Amino acid sequence: MDTDIFKAVILGVVEGVTEFLPISSTGHLILAGDILGFTGDTAKTFEVFIQLGAILAVVWLYRKKVSSTIKSIGAEKTNRFLLNLLTAFLPAAFIGLITHSFIKHHLFNPITVAIALVIGGIAILVIERVVKKSIVLDVDDVSFKQALGIGLAQTLSLFPGVSRAGATIMGAMCFGLERKVATEFSFFLAIPTMFAATSYDLLKNLHYLTIDDLPIFVVGFFVSFFSALFVIKAFLGFVTRHTFDSFAIYRIIFGAVILFYYL
Repeated sequence: MDTDIFKAVILGVVEGVTEFLPISSTGHLILAGDILGFTGDTAKTFEVFIQLGAILAVVWLYRKKVSSTIKSIGAEKTNRFLLNLLTAFLPAAFIGLITHSFIKHHLFNPITVAIALVIGGIAILVIERVVKKSIVLDVDDVSFKQALGIGLAQTLSLFPGVSRAGATIMGAMCFGLERKVATEFSFFLAIPTMFAATSYDLLKNLHYLTIDDLPIFVVGFFVSFFSALFVIKAFLGFVTRHTFDSFAIYRIIFGAVILFYYL
């Protein structure tokens, strides 16, 4: 197998497996790219592009909900759901637009990722023990204030290694969403958030691409898509029966190993 294709497969799996788990896909991609020696402007654009595959996996799995939402725009229930997604989307979009360049240039490195992994893991353990009551049992019942709170929580994920999924799921649980509902709302919120972020990044970096890059981009995209399909289904089944403690412990151990290795 061609070396670049092999790297595309590995990174596609990393993206698909980690994007919707509370363990930071960005952090894992930075580390995997560093280990594989797949760095530079083309590599960064590739890592952004394969996120589209993971997003489309969510759209595909929730295609009935997406389709019914589009068809029923104008109905009170649908409008409230869409307003909540927009409310949760805007804080990270606004702050991310302002801080994008600084974050890309100064925070995308293994050390900052490792620190964020450890701190995030500790935060998950604390939240699991503090939050006891769930009052929202369906994504359509999320209130405006809860959506805003989840959106503010999502801004934490702008720091590489925090995890968008981790920030939104834990934030949603803190604001009263039941564990599975918090996870599903995080998935739906990922659609506008990741489409906006990846589109912005791709438009800024298209000039780095050549026709020779097409094979690895296509491979990475489809590997990411199918990996995410598998993981999302398994993850939803997992959260109905278990806490997020195992992910927290993984984050802490993994982050500590990275710190030890690089320091």
